[in-house]
Amino acid sequence: MFRRLPEIETASPTVSFTIDGRPASARAGDSVAAALLANGVTACRNTPVSGAARGPYCMMGVCFDCLVTIDGTGNRQGCQIRVAAGMAVETQNGKREVER
Repeated sequence: MFRRLPEIETASPTVSFTIDGRPASARAGDSVAAALLANGVTACRNTPVSGAARGPYCMMGVCFDCLVTIDGTGNRQGCQIRVAAGMAVETQNGKREVER
C-alpha cells in the first residue's frame, strides 16, 4: 500500500532504532509510523477490547490507530513523531499500563 518514492530512496541518510527490541533503520525525517511501515510492521497495536490489530491509517494525527510506546512512554502517535537514532519503539498490546 505504501512505498517510498524512488528519488527520495537515496536522498536522506539513515538512522538506526529498534522495533520491539529488533534493530531497524529508517530515513532521517521519517515519522515513526512511516518507519514502521517501511520495516514491514503493519500493526502497531492491538485494541484493548477485541484485540483487533491496528496500524497507521490517516498518517496525520486524526485516527489514533498508530499508537506505540516510544522510549518507555506509551500511547504516542507514531505519525506525529520523527524517528531518531537510538529510539526504542514498542508495539502496544491491549491497554496501556498506568506507569507507561
